[in-house]
Amino acid sequence: MSGTVRLTVAQAVVRFLAEQWTERDGVEQRLFEGCFGIFGHGNVAGMGQALLQSELDDPDRLRYLQSRNEQGMVHAAVAFARMRNRLSTLACTASIGPGATNMVTGAALATINRLPVLLLPGDVFSTRVSSPVLQELENPADREVSVNDVFRPVSRYFDRVWRPEQLPAALLGAMRVLTDPVETGAVTVALPQDVQAEAYDWPEELFDRRVWHVARPVPEPAALERALAALRSARRPLLVAGGGVIYSEATETLRRFAEATGIPVAETQAGKGSLPYDHPLALGAIGSTGTTVANRFAREADVVLGIGTRYSDFTTASRTAFANPDVRFVNLNVAGIDSVKHSGVALVADARTGLDALLAGLGDWSTGRDYQDAAAAAGREWDAVVEDAHQRGHTPLPAQSEIIGAVNEVSEARDVVVCAAGSMPGELHKLWRTRDPKGYHVEYGYSCMGYEIAGGMGVAMAAPDRDVFVMVGDGSYLMMAQELVTAVQEGIKLIVVLVQNHGFASIGALSEEVGAPRFGTWYRYRDAETHRLTGGNLPVDLAANAESLGVHVHRASTVDELRKALTEAKAHDGGPVMVHVDSDPLVSAPDSESWWDVPVAEVSALDATRVARDSYVDHKQRQRHYLKSSSNEEGVGS
Repeated sequence: MSGTVRLTVAQAVVRFLAEQWTERDGVEQRLFEGCFGIFGHGNVAGMGQALLQSELDDPDRLRYLQSRNEQGMVHAAVAFARMRNRLSTLACTASIGPGATNMVTGAALATINRLPVLLLPGDVFSTRVSSPVLQELENPADREVSVNDVFRPVSRYFDRVWRPEQLPAALLGAMRVLTDPVETGAVTVALPQDVQAEAYDWPEELFDRRVWHVARPVPEPAALERALAALRSARRPLLVAGGGVIYSEATETLRRFAEATGIPVAETQAGKGSLPYDHPLALGAIGSTGTTVANRFAREADVVLGIGTRYSDFTTASRTAFANPDVRFVNLNVAGIDSVKHSGVALVADARTGLDALLAGLGDWSTGRDYQDAAAAAGREWDAVVEDAHQRGHTPLPAQSEIIGAVNEVSEARDVVVCAAGSMPGELHKLWRTRDPKGYHVEYGYSCMGYEIAGGMGVAMAAPDRDVFVMVGDGSYLMMAQELVTAVQEGIKLIVVLVQNHGFASIGALSEEVGAPRFGTWYRYRDAETHRLTGGNLPVDLAANAESLGVHVHRASTVDELRKALTEAKAHDGGPVMVHVDSDPLVSAPDSESWWDVPVAEVSALDATRVARDSYVDHKQRQRHYLKSSSNEEGVGS
């Protein structure tokens, strides 16, 4: 008969987390490689004491990591999980009140991107004897509501442990969701501050080593036959590779599939790297931020095979990308919600096992040689466009595309570029030459400004054998740069390429398109005469700011200076290093010949807005619902 062990709730949480593992394809790894924590009165006596006790007992059991911002530590944990293909992550604990709610943005990002992270916020007293306590939200209609209830809509799993007896079920439920590729996202277990410190006699089995097996679901035979019939009928098929290809480690399988079938491949933001950029069947990025050649093939495709994509508005160019009136979809996805989008043939399975099944079922079927040659020629055509953008020689300040080209040139194949928001994600999607499946890390599900540096730190922690290039504009840098201090503290090497635009370059360009030219997007003084923000540039020196945080800084004014600084930064040994470069935000990247649905004012006194509205109405007429059935016999066989 097993015994019990007396621990506080927080001590039990720490001990439990240290014994959780994942397994896929026979490979086991820790589910939690550490716990970020910022402490306040809501968790210092509970989780803080427990992490200290664990560190003194065994520093390798559950490593404590200090952070500077609660949102930042969630971003770092999410990036860590993405780099580990969702098989390993980090936990995050914060105090009650603002410490907890600071994590909400990170929770939303994790859930939208379907990446696992465990959040352990402090909460109000379960006994209520001290109510109202500091930072308590008093809801006169419901005494059980606290600020942590804001986590509910952005968490895939939420629980609040009012009594120690509830903890085992809460933790096991949390682990189930974290390790499920379909359900995963932010998991929140709120811990009332008095309960954290309360002792209980736990069954020893709770702390046994527990392995969570991550399955590779196989396709249902009838669904597989429907998918095969649709593909065999195709004359101009296109494969859209999403993040599921990367997470399931199916890139080699996808390469074999593409080469055997002759189906060209376009990539979403999350799926970029599914094929090396120079593969003959690689068309590059698709959609609103895509390449002209991928979007050309998309317009003409009669069957679209989506692998691990959720078909976001950027991928489908707000449902205008796939313009063939007879286009049909075959959707291979581990998530049922994505498999049925656009009335597609639903193939619910792991990307790797699904591709293997499709390849076996298609036998010697393939597209025509002319179609394959056209795809190869299109790839070469776009690469010439990329080369021109990388080498455009713009003066006096370099174009952002030239900065991207310099970083791409200096980086090695296994290095990682990290970005999240602004104009750079779109330009990177089109212009970055990806050579490794994990070499491209752009958060574009939530497009969260401030993710870049914290996310880059998480990437570097997950893959210390790779150099990490964080590309960030001044707007995002000013949103959240605090984790540079954490990187200094931990000796984490990051190469931060800070592009100074003196404003918001992306929204500035978008504002031009919607008839509100550059309004509110420059960082300028207020003009004394007009009372508008149209004066000179602000005298902000972000390189000096980074230097004051302990970061080694290089400054570059030209592309040649940038390459030299990047080379020196790459040779830098330990800790973060920044390369600061000014750019011209008014030089745009090559056009995608695509669209993104952003509504324009229907009436306006501004000529620019009226012109933009006419263009918007024209594009709206091209949007489609994609309601054509792909599952009936007539549709499949036609």
